[in-house]
Amino acid sequence: MPSSKELPPSTAPFFPNQFIKNQYCSKPQYPPQDTDLSGQVAIVTGSNTGLGFACAKQLLSYKLSRLIIAVRTTAKGEDAAAKLRKQHPEATIEVWLLDMSSYESVQAFAARTEKELLRLDIAVLNAGIAGSEFKIVPSTGHEEALQVNYLSTVLLTILLLPVLKDKSPAGTPGRLTVSTTMLSITAKFANKNVKPLLPSFDDKKNFDPVDNYPKTKFLTQLFLWKLTDLVSSDDVIINMVEPGFTKGTELQRDAPVAVKVFLALLKSVSARDVKLAVSTYLDAAIVKGKDSHGSILMNWEIAPYAPFQYTKEGQDVMERLWGETIKELGPLGVSDILKSLYVSM
Repeated sequence: MPSSKELPPSTAPFFPNQFIKNQYCSKPQYPPQDTDLSGQVAIVTGSNTGLGFACAKQLLSYKLSRLIIAVRTTAKGEDAAAKLRKQHPEATIEVWLLDMSSYESVQAFAARTEKELLRLDIAVLNAGIAGSEFKIVPSTGHEEALQVNYLSTVLLTILLLPVLKDKSPAGTPGRLTVSTTMLSITAKFANKNVKPLLPSFDDKKNFDPVDNYPKTKFLTQLFLWKLTDLVSSDDVIINMVEPGFTKGTELQRDAPVAVKVFLALLKSVSARDVKLAVSTYLDAAIVKGKDSHGSILMNWEIAPYAPFQYTKEGQDVMERLWGETIKELGPLGVSDILKSLYVSM
């Protein structure tokens, strides 16, 4: 099956065409009933609530042996773990601290996986924020959604690559799935031609509370397009998944009241429930094969990237973003890992 990069860009507008298809006309696909994750180890970030919690719960239902709940607040993580332990007493369920607004926390988490895990099969990077208010993270100097949805997500992705490669069973690639949104298709991304690009996100004049979430998630799509060209699917299968418009999550918890009211009304008539939405995570992380490497999965199928990525302008932005990101994250362990990938190609 063709990868996302090999598919032609979609010409249908996201609203209403793709949205209606997503929410009303797509056939759900659940893992086969005989799926058995016995002996396997998985990490799910942002897993104390919403889609992350539902993903953790579903993985355990397929006899997952060990689960790492990666959360920003240990107490909330322990509350979630307690609920899961009651339902799955046979599994080992641990709560590990991971603050996606902190480079140091991401590095410490990745180092812990290297040190403490004898095996790692699956990583689902679900943590993200809507970023509807302009906030700067003091420790990094970056706008919060840029930090969480893009920079720290990319950092964690790269730092986990050698762990997934070395600690998955011989002959079986590790699996890394990143949650994304195809609202990126609708992103205005007004600052895309500003040079340098990343610092422009930290300037309040470029902040758009409606556009900020889709465009910061879009950055990850741009970066992973290039990264997955360097990573062999024999070592780690990396894909992205669009769970669809979902009710029962806390993604918009910081949104203005008027936006919350509008979304609540829209969710009441069109949103997927969490169980249905999280089946897209499971499909991406444990069902889809090597043909999904470097792809976006939408409606349980490999889908094309946003049309912008196929254009000359999009490719130029991608190159600039790659260079700036490597410069930013290189000293945090990224450069050494990427050099090892170049050597192995």
